[in-house]
Amino acid sequence: MLGPSPNEKDFPYWLVLLALIGLWLGYRVVADDLYAQVLGTLTKGIRITIFVTLVGFTTASLAGLLLAVMSLSGNIVLRQIARFYIEVIRGIPIIVLLLYVAFALAPGLVALANWGLDLVGGEPVSTRQFPLLWRAILALAIGYSAFIAEVFRAGLQSVDAGQIEAAEALGLNRWHRFRHIVFPQAIRVILPPLGNDFIAMVKDSSLVSVLGVSDITQLGKVTAAGNFRYFETYNIVALLYLTLTITLSLMLRYLERRLRAQPK
Repeated sequence: MLGPSPNEKDFPYWLVLLALIGLWLGYRVVADDLYAQVLGTLTKGIRITIFVTLVGFTTASLAGLLLAVMSLSGNIVLRQIARFYIEVIRGIPIIVLLLYVAFALAPGLVALANWGLDLVGGEPVSTRQFPLLWRAILALAIGYSAFIAEVFRAGLQSVDAGQIEAAEALGLNRWHRFRHIVFPQAIRVILPPLGNDFIAMVKDSSLVSVLGVSDITQLGKVTAAGNFRYFETYNIVALLYLTLTITLSLMLRYLERRLRAQPK
């Protein structure tokens, strides 16, 4: 068995440096009224950033698991549908997908909904009733579901085939094999890259600012355009994102160590 990598034995000087930078910026916030004002404005966007990330990632994970199961299915139609979706979506940049969903797919969904409402005599809805916030969440969920599907697929395929055959010999049906044998073992392989995708979505959630969603980045752009203090404003924007991502990264490293320490 391989021991811990050299990186894991190193003292985290990088974390000390980041902490010093954070302390310096914290001091500037306390000592400088401009920094304090910018921070007070930008903290209003933290809730939106976290909401977009949590809802988008949860939706993407559920869709990704479904796609992974489809890609491993014995049905060739399901396999081909899953591969088509995964390869197409992974080939489209997130920013392009965001704009496409917001201004092409969303109006199409509203038109489809109005067609259904017209059949049952319901009141038609306007495209404006589909908030840009939810269009952004839908775009992130669609984009990340393709990448997460590959993470789930690799994890599911990492389970030894002999254990699945043993479960079949014991009379377990497909669902019970997946729930009690396959998934508990696959999750050890899945969690680290899944955590990395979650951190990546925290950063990519900043793209929703192009739709005018009031997240950290959008409030930063508006604030900088108003006070013309771009250096100070984007210092705080960077600090907020770094705080979120570094905290999640440390939690992920701790979780990885716990998983490695557990008996297999």
